[in-house]
Amino acid sequence: MHQNYYFLKQLAPRLNQELSGKKFIEAFSQEKDEIVLVFAESEVDEELKKPFFIKATLRSDFACLSFPEKFDRARRNSVNLFTDIYQQQIIHVRVFINERAIEIIFKTGDVLVLKLFGNRSNLISFGRDGKVNQLFNNKLATDLTISLDTMDRKIDQSFEAFLKNDSRFEPLFPTFGKLINKHLNELLERITQPEDRWAVIQDVLKKLEQPTFYITKIERIPTLSLLPVGEIIDTYKDPIEALNTYYYAFIRLTGIEKEKAEILRILKKRISQTDNYLENTFKKLVELEEGTKNDEIANILMANLHLIPERAESVELYDFYRDQPIKIRLKKDLTPQKTAEGYYRKSKNEKIEIARLHDSLQARETEREKMLGFVKSIEKIEVLRELRTFIKSNGLAGGNTVSVEQADLFKKVDFLGFTILIGKNAKNNDLLTRQYAHKEDLWLHARDVTGSHVVVKNQSGKKFPSPVIERAAQLAAWHSKRRTDSLCPVIFTPKKYVRKPKGLPEGAVVIDKEEVIMVVPTPE
Repeated sequence: MHQNYYFLKQLAPRLNQELSGKKFIEAFSQEKDEIVLVFAESEVDEELKKPFFIKATLRSDFACLSFPEKFDRARRNSVNLFTDIYQQQIIHVRVFINERAIEIIFKTGDVLVLKLFGNRSNLISFGRDGKVNQLFNNKLATDLTISLDTMDRKIDQSFEAFLKNDSRFEPLFPTFGKLINKHLNELLERITQPEDRWAVIQDVLKKLEQPTFYITKIERIPTLSLLPVGEIIDTYKDPIEALNTYYYAFIRLTGIEKEKAEILRILKKRISQTDNYLENTFKKLVELEEGTKNDEIANILMANLHLIPERAESVELYDFYRDQPIKIRLKKDLTPQKTAEGYYRKSKNEKIEIARLHDSLQARETEREKMLGFVKSIEKIEVLRELRTFIKSNGLAGGNTVSVEQADLFKKVDFLGFTILIGKNAKNNDLLTRQYAHKEDLWLHARDVTGSHVVVKNQSGKKFPSPVIERAAQLAAWHSKRRTDSLCPVIFTPKKYVRKPKGLPEGAVVIDKEEVIMVVPTPE
């Protein structure tokens, strides 16, 4: 949460205390992705008026501010930056409304912005006209188009707006972030009344604005939090002191701590996904086994053909399995006998699915126990070489982590023992088709419209069953512009017939050979 808006909201006034009235002496960089800003009363301070340093680490994998008490500039490989605003006096420091960015305002009207957007963090200077003058990271070219006038995000965060959004807090508070969202969702899980939910949200907001900062560990990684969560190491009242402590705790992470934290994060996420799968699959199995069977419906129809009117869309018949009436849906363009044949076919697929679900449950339960064992073993390892050997010898660098990575990157559906992967957007579609789909996998896409790439993973020596192809096609239709159509044509083909010629936009491909199936768009 060191980049969270609610933390920056408390950091900015503290920086205003330190910087207001001081001059911007210099900015220099002597390491890639790191810049040091120096502020002081004058170029040569008296001993009691020490300069104030801000060190901005702006790596793509880690961005953070820190405030060293002193900083010795190297004589070589050191570059001056933002020289056009040297010696300018600061009049105010503030955080932009509902934005992860801090604005340092100079007396001349120039502005320096600390933009703390995760892997897109940057330092940007604006002229008196409000236009960008200079970037620290020039690779983030889109930052050149930022306008100061649009940096403040005013959002209606009233109770009325909360009600309009179906009592969901996310649209009103996009600045909460993952940690706060998770905490709030846990608190709100069993609360249904809007007034009660709103009271909980307001209580959390009050806590976020309290000057208490926790240095904690979450999944073994040091974290700066505004909430007392995880393994709390220390608490602070000063945001500058808290941020310094967090920064040094994070950069002191050793190789084994980082690698152990990452593999444990992946395994625990996989275990959580497996728990959800087991719960949902068990419910589905109970429904299939305890509900009215398709073959029973077919038998009831065949025993009562003489009672069914022509072109009827439904009929109520005697259910001799349960000694009660049953209402059966029919297709008016099919004879009752043909309808019964359809139910018999569904029954065959139903029995196959029940058997597959039993096998899948057993396999997933075994996989879960194996992963829990991996977690226990890895938590005991304290030597990096031993950790890497364990990961390699247990196939975690390939087999298990690939499936975890796929589950992280793409939507995943298991059906009749087959894995179906669904792309999330154009770029993600390309990643799925080009890097994660093998030539014998089945590739699907809604015909003639934009939508997700869908891939059914091949199982060696097995053909893709018709129900699996149909289910994957339903998902492809649902994740496309044809979602609301009553019927959608979906193309399917082995992935080896899908090409991506150079120059095609993201998500676009060429199909050399295809078949088409008509399906009803159905979500996962």
